[in-house]
Amino acid sequence: MSPVDTVQSLAQRIEALFDEKPAQYTEDHRRLFQEFKAELNSGRVRAAVPDPAQPSGWRVNGWVKKGILLGFRLGGIVDMSIDSERMPWFDKDTYPVRRVNVNDGIRIVPGGSSIRDGCYIGRSVTCMPPMFINVGAYVDDGTMVDSHALVGSCAQIGKNCHISAAAQIGGVLEPVGALPVIIEDEVLVGGNCGVYEGTVVKRRAVLGTGVILNRSTPVYDIVRNAVYTASEDQPLVIPEEAVVVAGSRAISSGPGKNWGISLYTPVIVKYRDAKTDAKLQLEDLLR
Repeated sequence: MSPVDTVQSLAQRIEALFDEKPAQYTEDHRRLFQEFKAELNSGRVRAAVPDPAQPSGWRVNGWVKKGILLGFRLGGIVDMSIDSERMPWFDKDTYPVRRVNVNDGIRIVPGGSSIRDGCYIGRSVTCMPPMFINVGAYVDDGTMVDSHALVGSCAQIGKNCHISAAAQIGGVLEPVGALPVIIEDEVLVGGNCGVYEGTVVKRRAVLGTGVILNRSTPVYDIVRNAVYTASEDQPLVIPEEAVVVAGSRAISSGPGKNWGISLYTPVIVKYRDAKTDAKLQLEDLLR
């Protein structure tokens, strides 16, 4: 059976088990889930994949999300504690800590980081403590996940990105048809940023400190005289090489105007140039 046929067969079996919940899960069901999770860990299956035919450039694989949710249905709570009194951990037995060895080429700096089983971590990824990568995530080669950063369920992170300290890349597990958060190659996500609700950040974009991106807040591009928003069936998309900073927009009517109140909004102030690249190049020294 070819690799494509293998994945198609796996998808069909996962869909059938998810849609037709049995009265009781068996060892065969658990073996199917373990097969599925091995494919997640290897990166051969992903919650979303590049697709030029889609307006966002990405297509969601709903069956993969179904497989992840199956793990929660199948699992029972077990004691995973290193020390039950001083460091108690109790979680589903289907989602232990992901196994990593030195041959994987992943740098996990000591100090309390955690990677949940069922996610892909590429070579030369650096994990600074404490950070957390959740099930279904895909973190490609050369990316740094900095201290106190979160990579949420099913988030897709490209090559050579920097997810800076305390940044939050939101998880999108349900509904199964919803596109997860996508961070494409060579993106810098600044400290204390939050990227949520299926936002797509295109390659080489830069999010300045404290930028929040979600479906509810429009992004104003003062370079191209454009406003970017999410629609009912499409995510918010940040253009390639855009430099986004946290800004504000004055309320134009009513009590808000009288009180001089402004609302937060992200603003694209420029697109990457040689000066921007020179600043970001300093980060390579940390890898």
